[in-house]
Amino acid sequence: MRALAVLALALPLAVAAPAQAGACPRVTVPGAQKQVTACLDDLTTKGTLVSGHTDPSDWSGLNSPGAVNPGGVPGLQIDGYFPDTSTGNTNHGWNHDAQFVIRLPQHWNGGLVVAGSPGNRETYANDFTISDWALAKGYAYAATDKGNTGAEFYRDGVRPGDAVAEWNRRVSELAVAAKTVVRQRYGRPARTTIAAGQSNGGYLVRWQIENRPDLFDGGVDWEGTLFTADGPNLLTVLPPALRAYAKGDTAGVAAAGFAPESDFLWPFHYQYYWDLTQRLYREEFDPDYDGDAEAGTPFCASGTPGCDTDYDYASRPAAVKQAVARVSLTGKIKRPLIIVHGTLDTLLPIREDSDVYARMIADRHRDRLLRYYRVEGGNHVDSLYPAFPDRLRPLLPCFRSAFTALEAWIATGTPPPPNATLPRPATGDLENTCTLGATP
Repeated sequence: MRALAVLALALPLAVAAPAQAGACPRVTVPGAQKQVTACLDDLTTKGTLVSGHTDPSDWSGLNSPGAVNPGGVPGLQIDGYFPDTSTGNTNHGWNHDAQFVIRLPQHWNGGLVVAGSPGNRETYANDFTISDWALAKGYAYAATDKGNTGAEFYRDGVRPGDAVAEWNRRVSELAVAAKTVVRQRYGRPARTTIAAGQSNGGYLVRWQIENRPDLFDGGVDWEGTLFTADGPNLLTVLPPALRAYAKGDTAGVAAAGFAPESDFLWPFHYQYYWDLTQRLYREEFDPDYDGDAEAGTPFCASGTPGCDTDYDYASRPAAVKQAVARVSLTGKIKRPLIIVHGTLDTLLPIREDSDVYARMIADRHRDRLLRYYRVEGGNHVDSLYPAFPDRLRPLLPCFRSAFTALEAWIATGTPPPPNATLPRPATGDLENTCTLGATP
């Protein structure tokens, strides 16, 4: 199976340059260095796969094959990029990061959804999981590649942590620009703006809801990454899991945070996710650790100088924690937030991630603004569901149920169901249905 790490992803295929349509309404994306506008018969992936206005390699592997999406949403698509110095995103042959896409449906419901890409994927990474569904509901949609992409994203910036810090700035930048574009196109401002995202995109939702409540009315976080200076974070969870798994120490993997009942997923994640993800984010926050060792050397033997398997975050210099602190979350959310996270997440274990973040929010006395749904059987990506249909549960339908609940929460003040662990249904269409609350 293709390595599809949501936190450190494969390189994309080339995408056809967007066609220019002279009859399209004229809108200007403020601050953009380049923009190309096209009027399309269908802004969803059913249409953009044909017209060349998406890149399926950006979103490949995030959804289960049985997930059903709407289609037939005509409107305006704007592709472009903001000024930036990094060149990892090769979509359209632009070789320029800070790329964005803005989609404006012909029939608008007054809302706007803004998303950052999961992992280190490119601009269209949320097209199937978020954009299609939001557009069919009438939302305008905007997404960014976060300003750096690919397996060497950590080379962007000057100081450790710069690359991740840029992610937050780029989402805010796009939200400001998209709000202006919406007003130009429809003649009135967006009534509601929602942040939505998965994995690193979920982290961006958390950060925006904590730090930019002026831009967003609420957010839906699909198993967002947790960065905290004192841990837990990726650098406290993955190295001990790597060491334990290599020695056949199942108790050690569980002690690192992974659910013991997820052990059937460990071989795949050890091979494709844990080592790669650990190395890339260690390079971002602690580039001096490996010294003269070759960056990105996979599966090095314990005891090898600079081997990431031996990495011990707690013993590293204070500067490393300071780099992580620059992008850390606090739990001080200022807008309604709904979190969905799978109990069998085998990249961002729920016990060391969303369980912790929910406690952080409660410690800040902000839990009135939170709804948290632990989804029994959910893994980090839905693509493994066909291999284990009797044990896994796709999270995409639960994300969509959470989004619907957030709409009512924002619009009418109707609170979603109480926090709950959602049992895995024994029957039914798990790829397309999910009911929030204590019973399925």
